[in-house]
Amino acid sequence: MGKHNLDLPALIGSRICHDLISPIGAINNGLELLNMSGTGAAPGPELALIGQSVESASARVRFFRIAFGAAGEQSMGNGEIISILRDLFADTRFEVDWQIDAPQPRSTVRMSFLALLCLETALHYGGHILIQENAGALKLTARADKIGIEPAFWGLLTDPEQETKLQPAQVQFALLPLLAADIGREIAFHATETELSLTF
Repeated sequence: MGKHNLDLPALIGSRICHDLISPIGAINNGLELLNMSGTGAAPGPELALIGQSVESASARVRFFRIAFGAAGEQSMGNGEIISILRDLFADTRFEVDWQIDAPQPRSTVRMSFLALLCLETALHYGGHILIQENAGALKLTARADKIGIEPAFWGLLTDPEQETKLQPAQVQFALLPLLAADIGREIAFHATETELSLTF
């Protein structure tokens, strides 16, 4: 795939996330003003539900902006990455442990986030995901009581030319190998009934 064709969907993703984050932030600011209005009424469950939904939407937009947006040349610090992952996976069945201390190129973080989305599909009941770096390669390891992969989707990671019909929820399986090939990396994965690793 040409560089232009690879960048175009990323630019579209960046544009969508950029345009969504402002109204989400405005809703959050409005909720804060309501809570500070001094009416004397205790915040009801309605406002709490709206607040939780806004926080979830904001976390998803921040994550998707990295995963599906344009990578650029800048690096991302450890604190920013952990903040995004913490907010996204709060109150979910997943524990994600980012164990890389050094800043990472945004393109590497982008691939890591796409890999996380791949791993999620195999952890039907939740689980623990560890992200580490070893000799320049990133390794994501998922552990759970039960792991189940869909071979047709996972086969795309090592053979992106194979014919597999994807739904929107599986687009990461097509995008990740394209990004890996673009920077000269190969993807490998290994699965057992309770552990799944993905390296690039």
